[in-house]
Amino acid sequence: MSEHVAVVGLSARFPGAADTEEYWRLLTEGREGIRHFTTDELAAAGVSAERLADPAFVPAAGTLERPAEFDAEFFGFTRAEAELTDPQQRLFLEGAWQALEDAGYVPSAFPGRIGVFAGASTTRYRAERIGDGDRFHPMQVAIGNDLDMLALRVSYHLDLRGPSMTVQTTCSSSAVAVHLAAQSLLLHESDLALAGGAAVRFLEPQGYAHAEGDIASPDGHCRPFDAEAAGTVASDGVGAVVLKRLDEAVADGDHIYAVLLGSAVNNDGRAKVGITAPSPDGQAAVIADALAVAGADPATIQYVEAHGTATRLGDPIEVRALTTAFGPDTKRCLLGSVKSNIGHADVAAGVAGVIKLALALDRRYLPPTRNFTTPNPEMGLDATPFRVVDTGMPWPEAEHPPRAGLSSFGIGGTNAHLVFEAAPQVERAARPRRDWQVLPLSARTPAALDAATDRLARHLEQHPDADLADVAHTLQVGRTAFAHRRTIVCRDRAGALTEQAATTFTERTPRVVFLFPGQSSQYPGMGARLYRAEPVFRSTLDECADLLGWDVRQAAFTGTAESLRRTEHTQATVFCVDYALARLLMSWGIEPDAMIGHSLGEYVAACLSGVFSLPDALAVVSARSRLMAELPAGRMLAVAAGVDALAGDLNVAAVNGPEATVLSGTAEEIELAREKLAAEGLLVRELRTSHAFHSAMMEPALPGIREAVAAVTRGEPRIPFLSNVTGDWITADQAADPDYWARHTRLPVRFADGITTALADSDPVFAEVGPGNALSGLVQGRAEVVTLLRRARNGTVEETRSVTEGVAALWRHGVPVDWTAFGGGRRVSLPTYPFQREHHLLPKPGEAPRREAEPEPVAPPAWEPGPAWPDDELMREVAEVWHEVIGVSGFGPDDDFFELGGNSLSAIQIVSRLRQRYGQLPMSVIFEAPTVAEVSVAIRAHQAAGVDPDTLEALLGEVEGGVEVEGTATTGGSHD
Repeated sequence: MSEHVAVVGLSARFPGAADTEEYWRLLTEGREGIRHFTTDELAAAGVSAERLADPAFVPAAGTLERPAEFDAEFFGFTRAEAELTDPQQRLFLEGAWQALEDAGYVPSAFPGRIGVFAGASTTRYRAERIGDGDRFHPMQVAIGNDLDMLALRVSYHLDLRGPSMTVQTTCSSSAVAVHLAAQSLLLHESDLALAGGAAVRFLEPQGYAHAEGDIASPDGHCRPFDAEAAGTVASDGVGAVVLKRLDEAVADGDHIYAVLLGSAVNNDGRAKVGITAPSPDGQAAVIADALAVAGADPATIQYVEAHGTATRLGDPIEVRALTTAFGPDTKRCLLGSVKSNIGHADVAAGVAGVIKLALALDRRYLPPTRNFTTPNPEMGLDATPFRVVDTGMPWPEAEHPPRAGLSSFGIGGTNAHLVFEAAPQVERAARPRRDWQVLPLSARTPAALDAATDRLARHLEQHPDADLADVAHTLQVGRTAFAHRRTIVCRDRAGALTEQAATTFTERTPRVVFLFPGQSSQYPGMGARLYRAEPVFRSTLDECADLLGWDVRQAAFTGTAESLRRTEHTQATVFCVDYALARLLMSWGIEPDAMIGHSLGEYVAACLSGVFSLPDALAVVSARSRLMAELPAGRMLAVAAGVDALAGDLNVAAVNGPEATVLSGTAEEIELAREKLAAEGLLVRELRTSHAFHSAMMEPALPGIREAVAAVTRGEPRIPFLSNVTGDWITADQAADPDYWARHTRLPVRFADGITTALADSDPVFAEVGPGNALSGLVQGRAEVVTLLRRARNGTVEETRSVTEGVAALWRHGVPVDWTAFGGGRRVSLPTYPFQREHHLLPKPGEAPRREAEPEPVAPPAWEPGPAWPDDELMREVAEVWHEVIGVSGFGPDDDFFELGGNSLSAIQIVSRLRQRYGQLPMSVIFEAPTVAEVSVAIRAHQAAGVDPDTLEALLGEVEGGVEVEGTATTGGSHD
């Protein structure tokens, strides 16, 4: 059982830093994210002239960039719901998604339970912009604004099933959340845990009034441990970390930023002068407890990320507590505080320090403490082991792994201390490296997909030492697959930046139909590179060679074009390559829902389906090819015309498409046909083949083929496949009938009919599983088709690239791929989803119009009746209420309320408004009649009959099918 917890994912959004990388740059460059506003900025934000003129007014705050913006569509919010929700919840939801992506985990695919532990600050959003009126339903207001809902909203929207709790211990909340998340993991309540906090209070520029003796800085700068320290600066921030049991993180190849060795939480109790005062005894006790839990000698702690309030009282007390806990014999230990860069982020302060410390341990670098020049003399640092990091420096070398502590103390006395260590050095297990990599990208919108592509390119440019296999693996297993998809297939970092990307839009998981080519698809060297590169392909071909008793590998890899036309070996060779490639795809999770083979290819389909075992299939194919090879030679001719356009007594061997027919016969018959058809202006091409397959010349072989099939066991098809004989799905009786396989050899291949049948059954994607791309060309234009072993125009084949591109194309078309089986690697930190944010903010009552310099909110279009709407005043009034409550436009009278984004709370709000206009409608009206047309019928029934709500509720169950509203027919929706 694991005793420690790994930090495997981060997301950070703090003053001066929009993401984790910007945050790290801010820290390492020793910059300050706190903003100092101009008088014009503050006046435009509504700060009064009297306040601006007050000498005690400090025009500074640690604000976030565009805190009111949110990607509502991404998370399934309506505009009205987004605007009603406190920005803290919205931004923490985005941060939770980003942290999980940074960890490389998709919530819906994670096999265990994911817990959420988080805290939020008290904001004025509800009081200033929502109020207590009846404009919104009280439950909607509570869900969008109560602090208790922060973690619960993340669990709901991301479908997380572990413990979910909001932690409120004032300034130490997010550090306590990390402690609780770690406990949940060690107790196996969670298998992955999100922890963090959100403080989003400054939605426009503002300052504060400084008072002597207050904790607020008099000049808008925060100076932890400095002689000039006089207070802190309030700031906003959103941060989240993802935690996982250490042994599992190591085994799963996670990127481990740091290891949480142990942590402790306590409270000061009454052992201090007041509830808001710090207590050196309480702080010293929690530090000592955490060190004991971690099993860490204080002498091994090289750095402490301090609470660092930058107050004259707080800093000396914290140093005294650290000295007590560490003891007098501790070696030199360094101190720092992120508050020097971003101010005091309230509830998010603890996680801001955790993220800084995790990055510092990961990158072996200690950022400087901003605004520090001379130690506060009250701390007596010279008599302690502690020194403040005043300039950035590499992490100190030591005989033990890098170690650090972090303190976070809350007003009210809840203290937390966490002990971290650098990630263990893990030796990578040797595994074959794929020649070509797939970099999959996806997004909900084309703009987001382009942004994601640009972000990845910048990341690769900035990280030239990035392991491409790890980058590919992280994108493959650590990102949700959305409808707009793009893939880059490359073999190195340069290729990732220059190879052309392919883009597809898909909203489906299609049926996969494998196409198996037959004889004449072969080419010299087929399968040779796959054999060297892919263990599954190699072992399957080896098995086939053992069963055949002769080396099919040599025939495939070293055979010439001439030798590969020898039927006795060619058919078995093509069968084996088809079969091995199919097994390779299936090992990557690409399973066929249906199959169709061309002539010989149908035997591959039958084998994979379970009609024949592999030994029996090879026995039948060997007998078939031997019997055919003993027949006289013949010729075959491809004609660019449909079978109906071919007059005369011609033997049709295959109907491959509307303008693709193959003729077969003796040399004389085919020569006459070629001359005749060419004279008619038809394009013809003679096929390079040894025999006249699917012609009367095959009939001497039929008894032997029938006998060979009868000699083996036949089963029922477990995977549907299409018959060349009928062009329809094969039946169990046909598959088991030796006569069927004899007729299959003689009758025309009805490949085109089979494709038509497959298309009628669903909207599939076809994959040509075998050498060449002849079948792909026959399907192209009728359906999506992917070639796996595509030959270049010069005849060369880069098989590993071609197969990789085929897998990428299948994924783009919506086919799931088991990426772990396909490639594998370690998870690494990569750019996360580029949210397409829009302004979502309720205006304050009587708020002046925005100035042009500020981003304008994108208001929902005004509701206007379209051509689908009857000229009915009541229906339009109901529609306007829907528009106001759920914030959607462009809907029709028969559109379902819940499919438009409504929920039970907004339904209650709509009914409440309708009651004000039309009387006491039952609360269930929208649940029973979820369209504008049906609600209007219910209102009219209530008004006309004067029925009570219970009677009306019973009547609503009868509102089905077509209804009449003012003489205009409308169609009712589902009532389920």
